Amino acid sequence: MYLCGMNYLSVEELYKSFGPKLIFEDLTFGISKGQKVAFVAKNGTGKSTLLKVLAGQDSADKGVVAFNNSIRVGFLDQDPRLIDTNSIREEIFSLDHPAMKAVGAYRFALDHPEDGDAMEKGLALMDEQNAWDMEVRVDEVLTRLKISTLEQKVGQLSGGQQKRIALAKLLLDDPDFLILDEPTNHLDLEIIEWLEEYLAASNKTLLMVTHDRYFLERVCNEIIELDAGALHRYHGNYSYYLEKREERHAVEATNLSKAQSLMKSELDWIRKQPRARGTKAKYRVDAFHDLEKKATAKVETGSLDIDLQTSRLGKKILEIKGLKKAYGDLKILNDFNYLFKRKERVGVIGKNGVGKSTFLNMITGSEKPDAGEIIAGPTLVIGYYNQAGMKLDNDKRVVDVVKDIAEYIPTNDGKQLSAGQMLEKFLFTPDSQYSYVSTLSGGEKRRLYLLTILMGNPNFLILDEPTNDLDLLTLNVLEDYLMSFPGCLMVVSHDRYFMDKLVDHMFVFEGEGKVKDFNGRYLDYFEHKLAEELEEKRNENLEKPKAEKVKVEPEKRKLSFKEKTEYDNLEKEIEELEEKKAALTEILSGTVEGADLAKASEDFGRLTKVLEEKTDRWLELGEFAE
Repeated sequence: MYLCGMNYLSVEELYKSFGPKLIFEDLTFGISKGQKVAFVAKNGTGKSTLLKVLAGQDSADKGVVAFNNSIRVGFLDQDPRLIDTNSIREEIFSLDHPAMKAVGAYRFALDHPEDGDAMEKGLALMDEQNAWDMEVRVDEVLTRLKISTLEQKVGQLSGGQQKRIALAKLLLDDPDFLILDEPTNHLDLEIIEWLEEYLAASNKTLLMVTHDRYFLERVCNEIIELDAGALHRYHGNYSYYLEKREERHAVEATNLSKAQSLMKSELDWIRKQPRARGTKAKYRVDAFHDLEKKATAKVETGSLDIDLQTSRLGKKILEIKGLKKAYGDLKILNDFNYLFKRKERVGVIGKNGVGKSTFLNMITGSEKPDAGEIIAGPTLVIGYYNQAGMKLDNDKRVVDVVKDIAEYIPTNDGKQLSAGQMLEKFLFTPDSQYSYVSTLSGGEKRRLYLLTILMGNPNFLILDEPTNDLDLLTLNVLEDYLMSFPGCLMVVSHDRYFMDKLVDHMFVFEGEGKVKDFNGRYLDYFEHKLAEELEEKRNENLEKPKAEKVKVEPEKRKLSFKEKTEYDNLEKEIEELEEKKAALTEILSGTVEGADLAKASEDFGRLTKVLEEKTDRWLELGEFAE
């Protein structure tokens, strides 16, 4: 296969199946340097499998994958493969990169100041690999991804924490081509916004699968869609894709209508022809069969049809009075009060670990508050979609999962649907309904789980991260349903697009038991937060001159702990280097000749240079040492 200079990836006629189940076939596309491409398809069509094949973690049955030999490729798996017995430090600094290994040794020494030899070796490696810029980069990435405790074992971390470790490794490895499978899953909003800015500003080449539509809008410059077995390329971001996809579907629907009309007249013609004349019009018979294929083709709209009955909601819905909850010194809620009204649409946001899930668990009764009351109205029926609650039996067939809840399901128009009919509305074909749950993709399992929640006819829906693993088409229809949902809605999500579309105010968990009720969407809150931060900085700048007038001299900057350790170690190193220099001076002034003289002279020059650099650094730090 020919790869041109700017072409980073070529894929030709890729085919993959798992036993009788076809995953994808005849996939052919290429990606050039600098392109930021999203791959879009319905759940179950093999998006994650495709990325694994491209990353070399799986193999195709047929076809060719070829990367440009001059580039390095990095892969972020949806479920990262880390070694449970490793510490975070061991995972991050396991990268086969000399500068990273130097930073790893140096940071270990800083965290273990009692080990003088470790610091000496660490500093020597840092100088040898010229790794000080890498140290700054490591510090930025770990800080942005909120990775602070490096000694904790990977096996003790949550899925979200492991995702951040894997992401840190990928960014620090700095490959030319990034393959990302749901990079925003399990990340909090602050990290997502940073990653979005980082990738949009970088010159990296990207291929990603993501359901985060703001991410698609702001990072990607091309979208490849797999629809009904065919690939369609859109040279633009998410909004451009939506516009052009709608146009394509309109054209396809028109062509289908024309083909069906023409087929009817052709069918009349072919039925009327005597057998003897069949050979004279063979071209027309062949054309008829081609036309038949077009006329019977389906226009894929991905329409998930949700029309389940909702229980009537009375005047009294849900009241929270004086709610308090803490785990030791960690305060979750401190005297929280709220009275829910009809058609309430609340978003719940906050950093990971501030108590959002605990709050939902108290409302649903799976956790008890330390103090306060949660008073439910007599007609309240809660439907709680949460990741921990998705316990589908892998050994059951899809249709049996639904039948275990109800054989027939009432809809809003007064009709009843069988389990099979309801599954079809949720995009499970008659064949797939008899598949075992274990064979479903992550997104298909979530779609089935969502159906089991909605079958309970809730009038108060609580959705905890509902968008993870759902495809874009399913998300669009789910949003349409939720926008017309007659009951109350509470959403915890890192999907900003989803939140902005559905909620009108938010509970912002700020930590220390504080919860702000913000009237507006997430983007309104984000702008509000930015304005507050700018105002704080402006006020700080205004106050600075006043403070300086009172001072006789500017306040002396103090050394950080790392700098203090480095300063103390430099003193010892400089003493040792001075001794070595003096010894070499004696040798050079003696009777040594020939090769020994040349070596001593070379050693003296190298040592003098190192001594000058370390002395300059020691003097620089000495200005701020107490």
